[in-house]
Order: sequence, then structure tokens, then C-alpha cells
Amino acid sequence: MGTIMEEQKKPTVNLSQHSSFMSSLKTQLKETFFPDDPFRHFAGLPPRRRAWFVLSYFAPILQWAPNYKPSFFAYDLLAGITITSLAIPQGISYAKLANIPPVIGLYSSFTPPLVYAVFGSSNNLAVGTAAAVSLLLSSSIRDTVSPENEPEKYLFTIFTAAFFSGVFQLALGIFRSAITGYMAGAAMIIILQQLKGLLGLEHFTSKTDVVSVVEAVFQNRHEWKWQSAILGLCFIIILVATRRLKEKIPRLFWVNAISPLLVIIMGGVLAFVVKGKDHGIPIVGELKKGLNPISLSQLQFKSPYLSAALQAGLVAGFTALAEGIAVGRSFGLLKNERTDGNKEMIAFGLMNIVGSFTSCYVTTGPFSKSAVNYHAGCRTPMSNVIMALCMMLVLLFLAPLFKYTPLVALSAIIVVAMLGLIELHEIRHLFKVDKFDFCVCISAVLGVVFANIEVGLLLSVGLSIIRAMLHMARPTTCRLGNVQGTGLYLDTKNYPDLTTFPGFLILQLGSPIYFINASYLRERITRWVEDEENCTKEKGQDLHYIIFDMGGVAAIDNTGIGMLFEVHRMLGKKMIQMAITNPRGQVVEKLMAAGFIDVVGKEWIFLSIQDAVSGCNFALEEGNKRNGKQEHA
Repeated sequence: MGTIMEEQKKPTVNLSQHSSFMSSLKTQLKETFFPDDPFRHFAGLPPRRRAWFVLSYFAPILQWAPNYKPSFFAYDLLAGITITSLAIPQGISYAKLANIPPVIGLYSSFTPPLVYAVFGSSNNLAVGTAAAVSLLLSSSIRDTVSPENEPEKYLFTIFTAAFFSGVFQLALGIFRSAITGYMAGAAMIIILQQLKGLLGLEHFTSKTDVVSVVEAVFQNRHEWKWQSAILGLCFIIILVATRRLKEKIPRLFWVNAISPLLVIIMGGVLAFVVKGKDHGIPIVGELKKGLNPISLSQLQFKSPYLSAALQAGLVAGFTALAEGIAVGRSFGLLKNERTDGNKEMIAFGLMNIVGSFTSCYVTTGPFSKSAVNYHAGCRTPMSNVIMALCMMLVLLFLAPLFKYTPLVALSAIIVVAMLGLIELHEIRHLFKVDKFDFCVCISAVLGVVFANIEVGLLLSVGLSIIRAMLHMARPTTCRLGNVQGTGLYLDTKNYPDLTTFPGFLILQLGSPIYFINASYLRERITRWVEDEENCTKEKGQDLHYIIFDMGGVAAIDNTGIGMLFEVHRMLGKKMIQMAITNPRGQVVEKLMAAGFIDVVGKEWIFLSIQDAVSGCNFALEEGNKRNGKQEHA
């Protein structure tokens, strides 16, 4: 077979390369932490210059701030003021959803945006609180700590959950590691929970499943207040109308952006004039002015608060991270800007850790606020800085004015915001494109609606992981045939008219070979061989060669190598020769170290399928010649 290669004079598989353990480890760590190799341009730079580039990589503000143009400021100023008008009603509303004082929602739009402006990589993301995260925190923690009986401990546990969310997100950013249905289910539950505010109820259930919520609404029907219901319906109509206006006339996006604030102002004025608290229109109540108090000493690291905060923090952190990164990338694509997922994880982690020290709860980059930021023409993360400065002025001077805000106004804002999260068109798209994804989506919806937020999230994530594991455990193998007149080999199942060679079986292994799929691959290869033997025997021929295309095998472990040894022994008993084509460098090194290449024979390792077919044909002809001479003798 060596003579074959000499005659062909083509490049061959490199069987002599060897990488040291430290070299391999360095390469793997580099690919894990920095897949885009951001430091590849630093070679040859002076140490100080190199250190500056490394620092600016982790703190993107050092990249955009020195190049900040005065012309950008007008756009960022407009965007910052506009998203502040949305941050105020959302902050108050979502804090109510989390069963914490409304002013905490305002605090959470002051410190975290400043941290994100330093470490975030998206120019379009607007930082703030999110409805789904708020409800998730409340439903996770109130089973351990009651917001009614232990309001202080409950609040401190919320801060601790923000700390653990930040640690979790930061760890993902440093160590790298079917949201549609989950978000839709959460939106449905959040909308149902707003019936408490829309109907002016004083008593309600702490559970989040649809049965408990509906039962609580009708059990307390004697508390229904028609004043709240009518006012809430009017507010919903106003908010929906402004949303429709934005869809029909996109340049009037700002009308939709400020409509929640206008609803709060109108509701506050009305509640003040008619003394709404005495006439069936409950109000928010006192909001103290002043900047965020330090809450570091209030974090709860004792049982039972620790376990509740840890559980809520991990789930809320995952949800916030998924929403924030997805939103940032979506708007980045519209401007052809790149959003670095690793930097976002680090930025989210740091802003939630710092936020937990300054009386904030879990924040993310909510879609509604980021959409307003984008449409307002933001140029850089400076819009977050401006929002934070505006929020500082609100906290210092205007916060007490919001005490008259009707709770029904907050409920109306939440209801309309959640309607946008029920993406029926996306669910229909999943049904058309991928039935398994559709099942994951519906399972998440049902889990959230009939159980709780955590169950829905676990279902969506769990089923997605199961699907990924099934793909790994049952990788695709296919039989290849030749496109006549070319060196191209394709799947015979998809292209039944391809040319196949009598006595040859060409199989493509298209995934890493690990312990999880080694047994399946062995059984699948055996079945391919048996089927091919039956076909060739019907034609009066024998199966002589099996060629494995291993170009798609990116990695292999010890169990996978053992499986190849077993297959080789099985084929040897059947007098079938194994050939391998296009193995990757890492795979070759392991096969060499395990002695597999020596067992198969270096002459049976080829660069391409075409080379392997030519080599096997040559060997078959030589074998036939030798057999013919022996018979003649």
C-alpha cells in the first residue's frame, strides 16, 4: 500500500504529529474561554500596550469612551431620557410583582445600568427589571419566607438571590459553560395574577398555577371593586392603542414608550383628586426619596434563607441571562454589530453582584426597554448612564410623588407588557418546522400554567437537554455513494441514484465518539455490515472493504477507541479490511497512542474517500492477480 501512495504522489494523513499535554490543554482552554481569539492581534506589542488591550477587552468602556463623538451624545441623551420614562413605571410595577417595596424597582434602574455601561458589549441593551424574573423570585422565595409576615427578611433574601444570580452569571462568563414556551406560560400566569390589581382585591393566593389563581379570584368575588375594573380597562385600552400606533407608524415609537408613565401620572392625579384609596382604587403608598442604601450587611447566608436565595438566584439568573443575551444579539444583528456572549455574562454577573450590595434585585436587558432604546437611536451604552442619572434625579426629588399611583395602573402596564411575550406566531412556526421543539414549548407552557414557574423552566430546559443527549447518544451514520464522474460522496438515502462499488461499504461517522454513543455505533456498524453482506451475496460477490469517513469525528475518548478495536476484530473474522479516511489531528494522536493505527496498518489510513477507494481497488486487483497465479501454478 506504501507503493500506492508513492505512485499517486498525493498528500497523506500526518501520522507523526504529536502535541504535548500542556500544548493540548492550552489550546483547549483558549478555545473554551476565547473562541474568537481576541488577543491574536497583540503579538509584538509593547507590554504596556498589550496590558491596555487586555484590560479594554474585559471593560469595553475603555474601547468606546475614548472614541466617543459629540454627535453621539444627542442620540444617547434622547434614548436615555426615553427609556427612563419607561423604567419608572416598569420599576414600580415589577417590584410590586416581586412583592417588594416599589422604590426597590427604581433603585434597580440606577446602579446596575452604570455597571453594565462599563462591562457590557451591547450598544442597544437597556438594563432594568423584568416581569418574568420578578414573578419567579417571588414564587421561589415566598414558600420559605413570607413577604407579609417577614417583610424585611423576605426583602433581604431577594437581595441575596440577586447576589447568587450575579455569581452564577459571572461564573458562566468566566468558565463558559425552549425559552419561547416558558416565557409564554409565564406571561399567561402574570396576566392572570394582575386580576388582583384590576379587580382591587385585598386577598389573593401566593401560588402561581392557573387553578389556584382563578380559584382565588372567584373565592374573593365579594372584594371586587367596579371602580378599579373600569379604570384598569381604560388604561389597558390606552396602552394597547399606543402599541398599535407604534406598529402602524414606527416613527411614533416614543408615544408607546412614554404611555406607561402617562398612565401612572393620569392615574396618580385621578387617585389624588378623588381620594381613590377611599373609593375602591388602592394606591402604591409611600415612596421614600434618596439614593440606594447599602445592603451588603443585609445579605442572608443563614438557613433557611440561604437555600431559598440560592435556588431563586440560580433560576432567576439563568432566565435573566437568556433574555438579556438574546435581546442584545437580536438588536445587534439589526445594526450589524457583534455582541460578545462571554462579556455579557460577566457584565450581567457584576451588575447583579453590585446591585445586591446596593438594594437592587435581579436585573437584565428586558426586550421592551431595549426596543425603546434601539428605536430612540442609541449609539453607545452611554444611554444607560443617562438613564441612571435621570433615575438618580427621580430618586432624589420626585419619588414621593408616585405614592398616589393606583395599583390598577401597574396591573394594566404589566398585562399589556406580557401580551407581547405570548408569541403565537413563533409557536405556530415551531409546529411547522420542528415537532419536538413544539412539544418542548407546549410542555413549558403547561408546566408554568398548571404547576409553577420553576417546573416550566425545568421542563423546557430538561427536555432540550434530553434532546441534545439523544443526538449525542444516537448520532447519524450514513452509507455514502459516488456522484459519477466526480470525487464527491453523498448519502445514498438522500440520493438513491449514486454509484456504489461492489464489495465496498463506505460509512460516514458524523459525530464525536464517546462512551455515551460507542455502544450504539458498534451495533449500527454491525447492522450496516450485515445488510451489505446480504446485498453483495445476492449478487454473487463478497464484501471486502469497509471505509470509514471520519472527517466529522471531532473527538474520541477511550471507550470510543475500544469500540473501534472491537469493530476491527469483528471485521477481521469476516475477512473484511477496514480503511479510515480524513481523521482529524486530535483523533489521530489518540489512535496512535492507543496503538490502533498499528493494528489497522498505516497503509490503510487515507486522506480522502477517493484515495481510499483507489487504494482498495488496487489492493483488490493485486490480490486477484496473486490468487490467479496461485491457481494457475
